Amino acid sequence: MNSLRLALFLGLTCFVSSSVADSASITTNTIAEAEKLIGLEFTGTKRELMHGGVKGRVADFERNRGVEIPYGTFPAVLFNPIPQGFKIPTERKEPKWSSLPKKIKRPSDLEEVAFWSIPQLAALIKSRQVTSEDLTKMYLARLKESGPKLECVVTLTEDMALEQARRADREIAAGRYKGLLHGIPYGAKDLLSTRGTKTTWGSVPYKDQVFDEDATVIKKLEEAGAVLVAKTTMGELAWGETWFGGMTRNPWNTEKGSSGSSAGSAAGVSAGLFPFAIGTETHGSIISPSAICGVTGLRPTYGRVSRAGCMSLSWTMDKIGAIGRNAEDCAIVLNAIYGADKNDPTAYDVPFNYQPKVNWKKLRIGYLKADFDRKKNNSHDLASLKALEKLGATLIPIELPTNHPSSSISFILATEGAAFFDELTRSNRDDLMVRQIANAWPNVFRGRRFIPAVEYLQAQRIRTLLIQDMHKLMQTVDVYVAPWDTGQNMLLTNLTGHPGVVVPNGFSESGMPVAISFVGQLFGEADLLALANAYQNATDFHLKQPKGF
Repeated sequence: MNSLRLALFLGLTCFVSSSVADSASITTNTIAEAEKLIGLEFTGTKRELMHGGVKGRVADFERNRGVEIPYGTFPAVLFNPIPQGFKIPTERKEPKWSSLPKKIKRPSDLEEVAFWSIPQLAALIKSRQVTSEDLTKMYLARLKESGPKLECVVTLTEDMALEQARRADREIAAGRYKGLLHGIPYGAKDLLSTRGTKTTWGSVPYKDQVFDEDATVIKKLEEAGAVLVAKTTMGELAWGETWFGGMTRNPWNTEKGSSGSSAGSAAGVSAGLFPFAIGTETHGSIISPSAICGVTGLRPTYGRVSRAGCMSLSWTMDKIGAIGRNAEDCAIVLNAIYGADKNDPTAYDVPFNYQPKVNWKKLRIGYLKADFDRKKNNSHDLASLKALEKLGATLIPIELPTNHPSSSISFILATEGAAFFDELTRSNRDDLMVRQIANAWPNVFRGRRFIPAVEYLQAQRIRTLLIQDMHKLMQTVDVYVAPWDTGQNMLLTNLTGHPGVVVPNGFSESGMPVAISFVGQLFGEADLLALANAYQNATDFHLKQPKGF
């Protein structure tokens, strides 16, 4: 049977010991006990009236669990992040990039280019000073040397990479140059399916899983001529930095973790093991590891990039983005992977009109004053605000909406994850996972099964109100600046679907990277990345390299 359609069945023995209770065991006392979970209390008469229907539902559940649900199946109820009154941009312009370096020269030791940006590497390739094969071999050698030390690689895709690189060289030699990503190596988080290569989701129950088709993002990058050199580590099932093979390390201090869950993607870019990588975010999984590892991470608007062929954690919150050396690198990658997809009903066809120049008089830039004020040791963040003002920004103090707290509806994420990993829980194969503590997926998925459908849907209705609250705020600014690790900004904007980018803005007293984030309008990545790019052009934090790599 098609492996893409059977991902959740691979390696699983279904219905081992946790089958649905026999409907005959459901009594009115069962209902009385269940009332405690939902905060209601019914009379004995009402319980008697409900009894037959509740027993019938148990039988329905049993029948439903016998249905084979392909792993890429979205729920019939699709999340829409577009608030009432929001106009989706329709004007299309050809994206513009900063000019390619004109006097670039290949160094005698090719490894010196390991930390170069995409345009710099592209200039070498386009001028035929280096082949994609040579570049790919250099990065593969670095991956073999430092990948094990950082525990950031699940699978080295060497044969595939060399084949793709040689194809790129033939195309370029024949005059068919595809653009800035042609011949450029990259890494992909190991929840994106790659045909014929293991896609492990970072977890023991899936460590031998192989799909027979590529995720849409992988296809688009191959069409752009990019070269996949590694499947990168992720916290198991997209939580944290711990996976079945160890803990992904931080290149700035290998005694520390790289954060998660796009752990290997961020660590690999930070250590110069590939120029860019693909990550995913549901609640901080691009922003956090990018900040911790001192690289630039882009979380696009919900629906901006197709998730077809990608492991789901939350159908209404998952987003695929780029991790790179700088903001313009992320813009170049986004330009290759965004857009509608027939295999993802939530993917939008909205223009991405990146222009590197910022109109400081026109762009309205806010900042979360209360978050900056409450953050301890915020000297780097305050310096970033001053740097933006020096560039010409007029900063507008704003506050996030508080009418509908995001924390009280955050259970949406894990509840959807519990549905996607339903059979993992019911088969008891979750016992194979590395982390077996209260605050880890095995236990959290079990607990989320006790979230009533009514409460889940009510939370989604509150989320609609939150989206409208954010729409009202975003009518006053185009982009805003925020501490990446303070307050409710990260959770709130992941719930509302807004794009964000995090960039390095200094180092702590212990020598670890620190960062600052920018948030943009829905589908406003062009302004967002232009602002981040302007900030990075005025600073040099993104040019720093961890020692030993």
